[in-house]
Amino acid sequence: MPIGPARMPIMDHLGELRRRITIIVVAVIVGALVVYMATPTLIEMMIDQIRSAMRGGDLYVFSALGGFTIRFKVSLFFSVIVCSPIIIWQIMAFFLPALKPNERKWVVPTVGAMVALFFLGMIFCYFIIQPAAFGWLLDQTFEFAQSMADAEDYLNIYMLLEIGFGLAFQLPLVIFYLSIFHLVPYRTFRSQWRTVYVALMALSAVVTPDASPITMVLMFAVLIALYEAALAVARYIIIARDGKAALKWGREDYEQRDLDRL
Repeated sequence: MPIGPARMPIMDHLGELRRRITIIVVAVIVGALVVYMATPTLIEMMIDQIRSAMRGGDLYVFSALGGFTIRFKVSLFFSVIVCSPIIIWQIMAFFLPALKPNERKWVVPTVGAMVALFFLGMIFCYFIIQPAAFGWLLDQTFEFAQSMADAEDYLNIYMLLEIGFGLAFQLPLVIFYLSIFHLVPYRTFRSQWRTVYVALMALSAVVTPDASPITMVLMFAVLIALYEAALAVARYIIIARDGKAALKWGREDYEQRDLDRL
């Protein structure tokens, strides 16, 4: 059986971590250099969803280095998106040796699900959240003044929203694995639903970079839907694999089951 990272000498452990991080950094930098030349087209695509809220459609740059800074940020943003399968795989591969043989079979489906959910979150944000968020924010200004669209400010908020929703859509996987591996008993998730909902509301406030209540409410609604969907799938798998009584199991019960089967 391969030696997991927890059993490696500390220098080997750090060396493996450094290797994985290096791969991620190199991939993102190369991707950013390739994407840089296409940034004007990509920026145009980004503001297309919020153009109606801007009531003018033009972005303004207020410094000599502003254009380069913005293009570099945008190229880095899209490079992270394009390289997300590589990033996710490197993270999962680092922890892979520490998993049990019956848990490793979940790694490839997990990577696929993480990538799909990340893109789904960003797509949802692009079509639903961006117009609503910028519409509400700019309406607060148009009530008493004209707004000049600072390109860096607008695009920073845009990219933070996209990344925030992409990461927030990973919630179902976290809940799913905590449940099916009995790290947190399924019954606990169900009995503590009020606490979980409050935590999701707080998370919605944290991961949304704007002050729009529209964004927070939409994020909260999506997180609840994803949470409930993840629990429904986890419940089905737990009952099919271990029986209905396993819904109450903790991690010790799960490991004892494996020992009883030996």
